[in-house]
Amino acid sequence: MWYPSIDEMPANPPLWLRRRRRVRIMLAVFRVLIALLFLGGLIAWCSPPAHAGQIPAAAHQYQRDLTRMAQQEFGLAAPVALFAAQIHQESAWRPDARSPYAYGLAQFTPDTAAWIVEAYPDLYTTREAEAAPGGENPAGVGAAPYSPTWAMRAMLRYNKHLLDRVKPWYARDVPRCDRWAFALAGYNGGPGWLPRDRRLAYAGGADPDLWWGHVEHYTARADWAREENRGYPRRILWDLEPRYLQAGWHGRQTCH
Repeated sequence: MWYPSIDEMPANPPLWLRRRRRVRIMLAVFRVLIALLFLGGLIAWCSPPAHAGQIPAAAHQYQRDLTRMAQQEFGLAAPVALFAAQIHQESAWRPDARSPYAYGLAQFTPDTAAWIVEAYPDLYTTREAEAAPGGENPAGVGAAPYSPTWAMRAMLRYNKHLLDRVKPWYARDVPRCDRWAFALAGYNGGPGWLPRDRRLAYAGGADPDLWWGHVEHYTARADWAREENRGYPRRILWDLEPRYLQAGWHGRQTCH
């Protein structure tokens, strides 16, 4: 039986022919949508990750070593992107970075570096002069803050030490995001401030087991120190870590 094409369709076609035309139009629209979805996916796959261009080029040469060391300290689920964000904040991945009181990739003060090798003898090294500019070693014998390898290992060990010290006072546990915020604040400003700040928060009616919206608002530090210390975990967890995750560094978002 002969059927006219759509172009030859009469002005008042029968119902079955109108339905056939609608089906053909729907199929054509469906094919266009599929093509658009495929094209969008292809563009997204070929495009660089968001924020990847904001990561210092020097970071990539340390990615494999940092991942390996972090997984040795924290297990296979180690938040490598968080640690990368921390190094980004500390030194922008410059092994020779130097501030008035701290040195190297992880910006250790001489006192903290010396304490680390005393507390963790496996981090003691006799090659510190080789890694220090001009043979200088402000941290003393055993520590090597200018060595990228030593600095990353020591930073990871110190982070674990600080994280393990964050215990709940009244709640069953401290949420992961808050726990890391406590630990990072301790890394930046010294762990001795944390119990004092938590006591101040409790006295002020806030929850001493929560950082965000609670303990972060309580401290007896000078204004400049408070601003720096409170901004440290915020920038690492909310700004920098997502950049490294989107660039493909190992881990999962710490704070949501």
